[in-house]
Amino acid sequence: MRFLPVALGFLLATELRADDWPQFLGPRRDGTSLERGLLDAFPQPGPKIIWQREVGEGYSGPVIAGERLILFHRVGAEEVVECLLASTGKPQWKFTYPTNYQDGLGKGNGPRSTPVIVGDKVVTLGAEGTLHCLSLDTGKKVWSRSLTKEYKTPLGYFGIATSPVVEQNLVLINVGGKNAGIVAFDLDSAKEVWKATNDPASYSSPVVCTVDGARLAVFFTRTGAVVLDPKTGDVRYQQRWRARYDASVNAATPLIIDNLAYFSTSYETGSLLLKLRKDGADEVWTAEEMMSNHYNTCIYDNGYLYGFDGRQEASPSFRCVELKTKKVMWDKERFGCGTMILADGKLVVLTERGDLILVQATPTAFKELAQTHLLNDGPCRAQIALAHGKLFARDQRKVVCVELKK
Repeated sequence: MRFLPVALGFLLATELRADDWPQFLGPRRDGTSLERGLLDAFPQPGPKIIWQREVGEGYSGPVIAGERLILFHRVGAEEVVECLLASTGKPQWKFTYPTNYQDGLGKGNGPRSTPVIVGDKVVTLGAEGTLHCLSLDTGKKVWSRSLTKEYKTPLGYFGIATSPVVEQNLVLINVGGKNAGIVAFDLDSAKEVWKATNDPASYSSPVVCTVDGARLAVFFTRTGAVVLDPKTGDVRYQQRWRARYDASVNAATPLIIDNLAYFSTSYETGSLLLKLRKDGADEVWTAEEMMSNHYNTCIYDNGYLYGFDGRQEASPSFRCVELKTKKVMWDKERFGCGTMILADGKLVVLTERGDLILVQATPTAFKELAQTHLLNDGPCRAQIALAHGKLFARDQRKVVCVELKK
């Protein structure tokens, strides 16, 4: 394990700002940003690239708190957690540890899970199930655990890919162990605080929300939907909902819309909507044809869902659906997969091919505002991040910082 000295420490405040991007899918874990004054079109030959640098392989997205940007990637036989200055890309510290992970289906050997920054700590989960908590200031290890070894869980088709969420100083993860489907670890000590369910691990990431004054954690496990008390692990609701056959994955993150929880998966399964209560949930409906997210999570805006419908390998369509009626408002066929962020009335989309596209967030029609080719070494599957007017995106060889402010 190696460390680089921290420079310019006075610039690196640990207090989270409203325009930070500290975890998977952003501050509210729903793919939305409150930033305004963003570009409506790209200048020629494209938006300004503020900085770029080499990066190792992986599908882990960048996260940002203040001037700190955390990258999680693989270089050679090591998984690497690296801190950069968000404004310049200048390295601040690096933490490495060995890995032997080899993807059995040839889909890449780097980490899939996106880190989470909480206060003065950063939490990462590697492709082999190694959970680390590091100091955000220095990169020094606070603690680590090997979840697959301790809980005797399989790696699944594509390794470990769920992104942890932290709630009330607890790290919540769909571990997938026997009598330990979901486990909470103390953020300061790594101690197991509670465990619940027998559900195997999925590739979906959990979310936490408040309903009628009660905090609820919502998981989409390999088996289906689980709603529980994040403090105690008490299961409030559980529903088996998944594809009819085993060779399938659940990967999209549950989307919380007021007191509703929306789930989606592919493999002829579709969508599930739950109405959350402080003591549980009720099924509102299921719909097979409305939206089928394979890997990427939908974004909700003003009554409408925007998302990628269909299997990744079949070049899915990009569509808009009215949530209340389940009506498809528009459908851009064979658009392909991508990651996206809703900001300033626009969907900022990075396709797997490396194209950066601005799309008007409107149900009236698919309206492309701008497009440029940004990255060449795909597939680009890491979730993009938007912080302080800058977009951060990566492929398998490079990470770039792009100016999106007007």
